[in-house]
Amino acid sequence: MNFPTKTILASAIFGSMLAFSAQAATINIHNGGDPQSLDPQKLSGDWENRIAGDIFEGLVTEDAKDNPVAGQAESWTISDDRKVYTFKLRDGIKWSDGQPVTAGDFVFAFQRLVDPKNAADYAYLQFTIKNAEKINKGEITDFSQLGVKAIDDKTLEITLESPTPYFLNALMHYTAYPLPKHVIDAKGADWVKIGNIVTNGPYTPTEWVPGSHVTTKRNDNYWDAANVKIDGAKFFVLEDQQAALKRYRAGEFDILTDFPTDQYEWMKKNLPGQARVAPFSGLYYYVINSQKGPTADKRVRQALSMAINREVIGPQILGTGELPAYSWVPPGTANYGEPAYVSWKDLPYKQKVEDAKKLLAEAGFGPDKPLTLELKYNTNDNHKRIAVAIAAMWKPLGVNVELVNAETKVHYDQLKRGDVQVGRAGWLADYNDPDNFLNLLVSGVQMNYGRWSNPEYDKLIKDGNAETDLTKRAELFKKAEQMALDDSAAIPIYYYVSKNVVSPKIDGFVDNIQDIHRTRWLSIKE
Repeated sequence: MNFPTKTILASAIFGSMLAFSAQAATINIHNGGDPQSLDPQKLSGDWENRIAGDIFEGLVTEDAKDNPVAGQAESWTISDDRKVYTFKLRDGIKWSDGQPVTAGDFVFAFQRLVDPKNAADYAYLQFTIKNAEKINKGEITDFSQLGVKAIDDKTLEITLESPTPYFLNALMHYTAYPLPKHVIDAKGADWVKIGNIVTNGPYTPTEWVPGSHVTTKRNDNYWDAANVKIDGAKFFVLEDQQAALKRYRAGEFDILTDFPTDQYEWMKKNLPGQARVAPFSGLYYYVINSQKGPTADKRVRQALSMAINREVIGPQILGTGELPAYSWVPPGTANYGEPAYVSWKDLPYKQKVEDAKKLLAEAGFGPDKPLTLELKYNTNDNHKRIAVAIAAMWKPLGVNVELVNAETKVHYDQLKRGDVQVGRAGWLADYNDPDNFLNLLVSGVQMNYGRWSNPEYDKLIKDGNAETDLTKRAELFKKAEQMALDDSAAIPIYYYVSKNVVSPKIDGFVDNIQDIHRTRWLSIKE
């Protein structure tokens, strides 16, 4: 997001706000997967982000439309070369235990994020900060060399490797949240336990029952607590969408963060205005092991990708209109223009299947030597529906598929360990820029589940991020994207739409491109 001036004042951003209603109100949210932690640097999923963004706040935060607005910082200035950001923290900001939030808490958090001993999966999202990558890789051991400095308790200076057009958006991500150094120093790894944890966001957690729920309450020490209209939230773990819909209809949930797509038409008729489907900056894809087994052969990977009839998945299998994906970066992503596409995108589907059969035959597979694959997905009605359909699409190629499902936490743990032949994955943009998608295929990145690796691709991404001319940057990125698509590094399937069900009694829920809806902006009608 481009700002018209170099200094941004909180008063100009927020405008007038409604006064807080003293009447207690709690919101019940169906949250899907089971969070692995409440530590912002140990997270990786949207179900975890929903909690983290309620209990913590960075220098910059999201408004109801997911635009960057002032958070813990009241204002900031940007140097003429666009590499140095100086943030002024708000007066009187506190942790939930009453201790002040200082610039040093941000320095501590960023240093901890890139510390290789901490093994934060998403540390790479902040590699635009000077020396962050070198420290994370152990090339620099002096953490004071990180480009994050506390000028004083209320002034934070961040220096980048090169101008980064999406940097303010990246600061909204949970990898940029401050951490309570005084608590972590005292409690160590136990700092996130209920009773120990302190937070600086609109809410603070009061109960965490793994496998069941996380409960929060309004943080009275939050700088804008007077304008937080809901007193607390309960985030429920539930991956069975049919059961979630039943509980919503019974009044147990106020918001569903997903729903069984075969119920969409019924909901439109029987729950008018409550089922909400909107464009979403995300990609549904299958990772495919490029290091070992039959899928290490590019011809096998391309054959499997070509044989997927993407045109029927959104309208027929899911019924919610998801668009077929033939690119890695979703169309409409900022700072990019039209993405690259697979070369066979516009072939008739029958021709795609015939070409796929030939590729498999060249790779040594056919009626006398069928290809047997294990397809993994995390437990979810929609994921199962898609996996069953794609297995059927692969059958005419002579491919035998064993479907294996696991709960979300187990599934993604397997992907991170590379324990997969073909596996379901999804990526929801952390910031609106092609870098956020293209980085998934960089060598060594934790989320590069298929372990695809190409030094030339890595160099193009690195060179693109060092390029200050946005047009030239996009050209380098597009060349890299085409390279990955030509090698079938992974299998894009469709571009997401967000799917929520929102009770009529909830006000302030605004559909947005990243499907982020902080409780702070919501209210409950009397």
